[in-house]
Amino acid sequence: MQASQLSRVLVVGASAAGLTTVESLRRKGHTGPITVLGEEPHAPYDRPPLSKQVLSGAWEPERAALRTREALSGLDAEFVFGDPAVALDTAARTVRTRSGRDLAADVVVIATGVRARQLPGQDDQEGVHTLRTLDDALALRAGLLAAERLVVVGEGVLGSEIAATARTLGLDVTLAGPLAAPMALQVGPLVSGLLADLHTERGVRLRLGTGVAGLDSRDGRVTGVRLATGEALPADVVAVSIGAVPATQWLEGSGLTLDNGVVCDSRCRAADGIYAVGDVARWYHEGLGRLIRLENRTNATEQAAAVADAVLGDDRPYTPVPYFWTDQYDARLQVHGFLPADAEVDVVEGDPTARRFVARYRSEGRVTGVLGWNMPKQTRLRRQEIADAVAAAPAH
Repeated sequence: MQASQLSRVLVVGASAAGLTTVESLRRKGHTGPITVLGEEPHAPYDRPPLSKQVLSGAWEPERAALRTREALSGLDAEFVFGDPAVALDTAARTVRTRSGRDLAADVVVIATGVRARQLPGQDDQEGVHTLRTLDDALALRAGLLAAERLVVVGEGVLGSEIAATARTLGLDVTLAGPLAAPMALQVGPLVSGLLADLHTERGVRLRLGTGVAGLDSRDGRVTGVRLATGEALPADVVAVSIGAVPATQWLEGSGLTLDNGVVCDSRCRAADGIYAVGDVARWYHEGLGRLIRLENRTNATEQAAAVADAVLGDDRPYTPVPYFWTDQYDARLQVHGFLPADAEVDVVEGDPTARRFVARYRSEGRVTGVLGWNMPKQTRLRRQEIADAVAAAPAH
């Protein structure tokens, strides 16, 4: 569908990916009507600061906003907040909202992101939190300020960040999860071992390598976490960070292929005139020869720009080198590419004992990723090795 044929674009999801789609369309010359449909009552905001600056209180919530009201107004788009999508008629490209509105468009861009996983029975107990939205962050902060003991369930990126932030607030923190070290699944044994040391030095108790059996409570309020080993971890507040699932339940019955996200082709197209972008999109990466789905801030904006190009008729595959970062205490970790669990890892710059280094990850003889610990410039320079390896990959 060429730009000259376009009139109406509907973006479902007032996220970073949704907002960037709108901005990219306008910047690239689209002048037709655009509507943005958001589930939350808030204007688009940034998620990475939620577990750090907002949770710690270093930022007021308003500072997480991605754009000022004036900037949003300048996009000449209609923003509809607090009225989530509940159904999609793919053939008619019409979205129904919870309030009963039917919004029709020539192009629909799905940017509904993900939802946090929960433990069984979690909703029935006070003091148990997930962290996905701005309201989640504010509720968890209020809980932390009134608490002494926090148990974080989940040793991934978000759980590790919550644990670090809570320790800086002075709480007694325990981090629990089935893997052997913080972020073991994301960065492998070398770096996760160093993260374990870092958290331990800062006073976090690690109860890793065993699953969580359930929550303990009294009079409807959480009192602790039970591990599969039988150990009970007392808590005033529990933060559950056990991953997320794509927010696709509203698309059931739409005819789109839903399998760990909205399944798309290499142009991020799920059907004629229907695209997906950000955490909810699972698309075919031609450089890797397989479907992938990425949950990170950088992909949200890069993929949105690619989808805007596709909507306007630029027929190119989206083949990014992924990038994410995490801040924990005084450590900033930056990752370019992919870090397979079975990768060979070697330190190519710096010294892990000094906590300033760059590690290179290889799989089947190819460089798949690089990780930097407090060495941003050197890490960025190594990114090209990954791009070259993806470009040189055999056709699939």
